Amino acid sequence: MSMFPSKVTFIGGLLQSRLPCWCLSSLRKASGSRLVLGIETSCDDTGAAVLDEKGVILGECLHSQKEVHLRTGGIIPSVAQRLHRENIEHVVREALQRSGVEPSQLTAVATTVKPGLALSLAVGLEFSQRFVRQHKKPFIPIHHMEAHALTARMLHPIAFPFLVLLVSGGHSLLAVARGVDDFLLLGHSLDEAPGDTLDKVGRRLSLTKHPQCYTLSGGQAIELLAKEGDRTKFPFRTPMGQTLDCCFSFSGLRNQVTMTIMKKEAEEGVEQGTLLSCVNDIAAATLHTVATHLAKRTHRAILFCKANHLLPLTSPTLVLSGGVASNQYIRKALTIITETTGLRLLCPPAKFCTDNGVMIAWNGVERLREGKGILPPNVDICYEPKAALGVDMTAEVRAAEIRLPSVKMKIPS
Repeated sequence: MSMFPSKVTFIGGLLQSRLPCWCLSSLRKASGSRLVLGIETSCDDTGAAVLDEKGVILGECLHSQKEVHLRTGGIIPSVAQRLHRENIEHVVREALQRSGVEPSQLTAVATTVKPGLALSLAVGLEFSQRFVRQHKKPFIPIHHMEAHALTARMLHPIAFPFLVLLVSGGHSLLAVARGVDDFLLLGHSLDEAPGDTLDKVGRRLSLTKHPQCYTLSGGQAIELLAKEGDRTKFPFRTPMGQTLDCCFSFSGLRNQVTMTIMKKEAEEGVEQGTLLSCVNDIAAATLHTVATHLAKRTHRAILFCKANHLLPLTSPTLVLSGGVASNQYIRKALTIITETTGLRLLCPPAKFCTDNGVMIAWNGVERLREGKGILPPNVDICYEPKAALGVDMTAEVRAAEIRLPSVKMKIPS
C-alpha cells in the first residue's frame, strides 16, 4: 500500500516546551500554521481531515458504510473492517489533496485508538502508524468520546469547564469537561446506547419497507415517522424512574416496545416483518421516552454540578454531541431542561455530530496546543475497544440522592 510520495518541505509551528526534544528540534525549523491530519475508523465511517491550528478545515473526506449495513440489518464488524481497509488510503489521500497539503507539511497525525469496534480501530491505527513512520511525523492517539466532547470548541468559544452529554449508536454518557484530557464522568449507559435502541426498534418495525424510510437508519426513520405520530397512544415507562443517579438504561424500554409490537401484530393479524398501521404512533412514543430519559438524567447532572460548584456561575454550558445529538426532537427535550436550569445548550451541526475525521483532527489540534499525548512516530500503540472516560464520579452522584423537580416535557414535534 502506498503512502503518497512527498516533497521534503517543513511547514508548522513550535509545540510547547512539554514536548520531547526530538520533536521540538525538528519543529523549530518550521514556519507557518501547524497542520493536523485526523483519521477516524472507530465504527463504520472512514473519515480523514486536515485542520490548521485555528480549526479551519482545509480538506476532508468521509466514506460511509451505512447502505451496506442497512442491507445486513446491523453492523457486522468483519464487514466494517474490510470496507475500512478498502477505503482508508483513498479517504486520506483525498483529504490531503483537497487541503493542498503534502504529508511532509503536516505537523502531526491524530487517530482514534479508543473506544470502538476492535476490527475497525485496528485498520486506522495500522495505517496511521505506517504513515507517521514513513513521513517521520508525531502521532497523537485520540479518545473517540473526548473528541466528540470537544468538537463544539472548534465552532464556539467555550471555556472549561462545561457539561457534556454524548449520545450515539455505541455510547451515552454525561461528563464535566474540565480540560483537554480532564473529565469527570457523572453517568453512563448500563446496557445499550440510545442510538442502538432506536436502530433495533426501527428494524423490529421493518421500517426499511416503509416508502419514506428505506434509505434511513432505524433512528432516522423513527425521528421522521414520529412527526406524524401520537405518542400518547403508547405510554411507555421512562427507565430508571426510581434510581437517583445519572446513568442510563435503554434495554428495558426496547423490551416494552417489542412487546407492544408483538401485541399489535397479533391484533392486526399480521406476521413479523409487516408494517403496522400504528407505526407512526409507536415511533413517536419510543422517541419521546428516549428523549425524556436523556433529559431527566441530564437535569440531575446539572443539579449535581450546581451543588458541587463544578460549572461556572457565568454562562454555564451544556454541550450535546454524538450521532444521536442530530435528532431534533432530542435537542428540543434538552432545550427544555437547559432553559429551566439556566444553562445554554450548544450542539455542533449534524455533520459534526456523527463520526468524522474533522473532530479527530480538532482534538489533535487541542492536544498539540497543550503538548499533551504527543508521541514520536516509532512508538507502538495498542487500540482499546473499551475505554472509560475520565474520573468516575457515578457513585458520588448516586450518593447525593438528588430528586428532580417536576418539569413538563411538552416537546413540539
